[in-house]
Amino acid sequence: MNPICTSSTALKLIISVLILMVTSAHAQDRPNIVIMMTDDQGYGDIGMHNNPFLKTPNIERLATNGLEMTHLITYPNCSATRAGLMTGRYPYRTGVTAVTQVDHFMRGSETTLAEVLSAAGYRTGIFGKWHLGDNHPMRPTDQGFQEVLVHKGGGIGQDAGPAGNTYFDPILEHNNVSKRYEGYSDDIFTNAAIDFIEQKSDKPFLAYLATNLPHLPLQVPDELAEPYRKMGLHEDNALVYGMIASIDYNVGRVLDKLQALGIEENTIVIFTSDNGPRHRRTKNDSYPGRWVSNLRGTKTSVYDAGIRVPFFVSWPGKIAAHSQTNEMGTIMDLFPTLLEAAQIKSPKDNHIDGQSLLPLWTKNINDGLEERDFFVQLHYGPTPFKYMHFTLRTPKYKLVSPHPFPHGIVHQPTDWVLKNVLKNLELYDVQADPSERINIAKDHPKIVDAMLLRYENWFDEVTEERAAAGIERISLGHPAEPEVSLSRFDWGGPRVISRFDYGGPRVIEDNQLGHWRVRSEKGLYTVTYDLPEVSEGAVAYLKYGKVYLSKSLNPGQKQVTFEQVELPAGEGNFHAYIRDQRLPVGPYFVQVNRLDL
Repeated sequence: MNPICTSSTALKLIISVLILMVTSAHAQDRPNIVIMMTDDQGYGDIGMHNNPFLKTPNIERLATNGLEMTHLITYPNCSATRAGLMTGRYPYRTGVTAVTQVDHFMRGSETTLAEVLSAAGYRTGIFGKWHLGDNHPMRPTDQGFQEVLVHKGGGIGQDAGPAGNTYFDPILEHNNVSKRYEGYSDDIFTNAAIDFIEQKSDKPFLAYLATNLPHLPLQVPDELAEPYRKMGLHEDNALVYGMIASIDYNVGRVLDKLQALGIEENTIVIFTSDNGPRHRRTKNDSYPGRWVSNLRGTKTSVYDAGIRVPFFVSWPGKIAAHSQTNEMGTIMDLFPTLLEAAQIKSPKDNHIDGQSLLPLWTKNINDGLEERDFFVQLHYGPTPFKYMHFTLRTPKYKLVSPHPFPHGIVHQPTDWVLKNVLKNLELYDVQADPSERINIAKDHPKIVDAMLLRYENWFDEVTEERAAAGIERISLGHPAEPEVSLSRFDWGGPRVISRFDYGGPRVIEDNQLGHWRVRSEKGLYTVTYDLPEVSEGAVAYLKYGKVYLSKSLNPGQKQVTFEQVELPAGEGNFHAYIRDQRLPVGPYFVQVNRLDL
């Protein structure tokens, strides 16, 4: 048994018991919580933000009934924002750096919002996108969610599987069991959330409705896209706006259900997005007509279009209707804010980076938020590099280190590169210049130097914490998940990282080999590969620790199974590959099933 894993599990148990003892008597007085998070919906993708095409009346009901934060700042990609929401901590602390391979793995030892609320007597459910790890100890069921209906990976149809999955009649994971559902994914997730909300119980609930819309691929019922085609919009915009029409419809269904159940006044409802819009087909080309509310950048950018998102919150009787604030809030703030609203103390042993927004929401009191910093950095691969593609945002100033292709930052930059990066840092007054058009860095070198120093101190602190804890490993043979599916979405290694190197042309066949970082229980297993096309003389290999097995393959063979494999207890890299014409390639999926439990 891993001592670090054991101690973190024990700590979680102690936290849960203490919270439950202190707070269970007040459970009925606590508000229900509904968090609706969309996927790649930008600040401009709201009707009231002067979008010339979209109407979002149901989302805007939250603005009518509550508060809009016009400057809620997230991360420019999916996993980092979701880690910040769940933990109240900078994503680098939690292990999360990017969105695929090992980069989206949030450590199982992290204490999540769902865990704290669950321990305090809340029912907890997630419906839609998790994107912080698909295997133990990283699944939603491992991190405090009692009812779970999610897709794997970062999106339906990605390499996390299953192969051929689409937004229509998708195969989803219900409490870790794969099942096909009929209908459109956004409706399916909303149906499940509503079913969860209306369950009779004396416990308050957390319902996290994290739709996969409007993320790529752009799949939507034709009747929802057709009105935007008739407006003459680019087809991709018509599809995106059709998806947002679906989102708005389902937001209305949730709000109507809360009202029909008579629990609207005791429910905090939040609507937001994980990051800005992917409004470009490439880095150099924009969809004609996509409204971005005059903000600069796109998804994956640290300019404000990538990190400033729509945010509305309603809590009748506590938050004034028709209210708005321009104060800067961050995605990490929701963790301490919601715990304070639920009268639950944050775990003392956790370093929480977020600050409670409750005084701002309920009393319009800034409570020390005016001068604070928020740090964002985005790259690809498991190793962050100082100075590369970051921003330090304050309510007034924003220091920016831009990069045209952040997914290509996979090597330590040379000193020559770093000198040029630091020479060309940008500074914006985002209060006077929200479009980030006028770079004032040369006029304010002292501000640049002071902000740069604060960034350096932050980077050293959070990356040292991450390095000390290490990258989370997938469990093999654990009783909580004796049957494990390993996908290309979750593998790592040099060939995987080099797939995004330098931003050059790529084809689907590039870099088809990686390995999986695992923690295994001693036991007896079967290991099955789903194979790519193989030719005469191909051989399948399995290597892990001192285990080294091989099997000959026949041309056209689709699967191969290694029977009665004895795996040791320990940690290491799990290698599963096929040697065909000398260069090894990986399987599409690897099923590792323990037999002796």
